[in-house]
Amino acid sequence: MSDFKYPKQEKLKKDTEITLLFAKGKWRSSGNLRIIILKNYADLPAENVKLGVSVSKRYFKKAVYRNRVKRLLRECYRLNKDLFRESFGDKTIAMLFWVSNELPEKFQDVEAEFIKLCQSQSQKKSQSV
Repeated sequence: MSDFKYPKQEKLKKDTEITLLFAKGKWRSSGNLRIIILKNYADLPAENVKLGVSVSKRYFKKAVYRNRVKRLLRECYRLNKDLFRESFGDKTIAMLFWVSNELPEKFQDVEAEFIKLCQSQSQKKSQSV
């Protein structure tokens, strides 16, 4: 059974890690979601993933809407953590972005895009092997 938590150890907060992620990470997109990934990050404890979430002020001027989208993105990760780890691997740092000025109607819309992003990554992974 999966652990449906998003503990403090899994949150991407350190400025040095974020800077390294933007310097060496790879970008992927799916619909309104973008993700930057850095795989096999050596400083992480075994079997751990760090994820951050961001929504630009350019798309949503009001903090209420930015925070709503961030909550939805975190919830997508929390509920689909196994799929994320299967697609992107362990010892990974990543950051999710919402790149549209459309506020999502339902949580299911955001979750569907998140799952599509993970599945497209796992397909690329299987084709390269």
